[in-house]
Amino acid sequence: MPEIAKLEKKSFSGAMEKLEDSKLKKVLIWVFEIAVTLIFAVLTSMMLFQSVTMQESSMEPTLAVGSRYFVNKLAYKASSPKRGDLIVFRTNASDDAALHIRRVIGLPGETIQIVNGRILINGETYKEGKDFPTINNPGMAANAITLEAGEYFVLGDNRNNSEDSRYGDIGRVNKKYITGKLWFQISPKKDIGPLNN
Repeated sequence: MPEIAKLEKKSFSGAMEKLEDSKLKKVLIWVFEIAVTLIFAVLTSMMLFQSVTMQESSMEPTLAVGSRYFVNKLAYKASSPKRGDLIVFRTNASDDAALHIRRVIGLPGETIQIVNGRILINGETYKEGKDFPTINNPGMAANAITLEAGEYFVLGDNRNNSEDSRYGDIGRVNKKYITGKLWFQISPKKDIGPLNN
C-alpha cells in the first residue's frame, strides 16, 4: 500500500511539474509574442511616421509655435506633393539640417511670380481657398521663377513673417529633401486630430 501511495504521489508531482512547465511555456511564449509585436510596431512607426515640433512662426495662425505633429513619411514615395500640401523638408541632404514646414504653392514645370502681393502661377492669379495676408515682400519671386523637375515653391502661411522659397536660405525645395506630409496633430491635447490643409 505505501508503495502505491508513493507511486501515486510521484505521478501526481510529475503531472504537476508538467503542468507548471506547460504554464511557464505559455507565459514565456505570450511574453515573447508581445515583445516581438511591440518591437515591430516601434520599427514600423519609425519607418512610416516621424514627429516634428513647429519651431517657427512662419505657419501661424495655421500651425502654432510649439505644436507637435506626425509626418507621414510614405506620402510621397509613390506620389508627389500637391498644391496646398503642408510638407516637411530639409534644405540639404545633411541629417543635421533643420526640418521646415511650409505650404506647397508651385509645382515642377510651373513659373511662379509675386506681383503687387498676388501670386501668379504661369501668369494667372492663384486664388487660395484660405484668407492669407497679402504679400508685402515678393523677395526673389519679384522676378519669374521657373521650377525644374522635382522642384517646389513653398510659402509660409504667415506670409509676411516667413522664410520660404522667396529667399535664398530656402529657395526652391527639391523633392529629394522632402521628408513627408504633415498629417496629424499630437499636441496640444485640445487640438489632437488629423490636419485639414
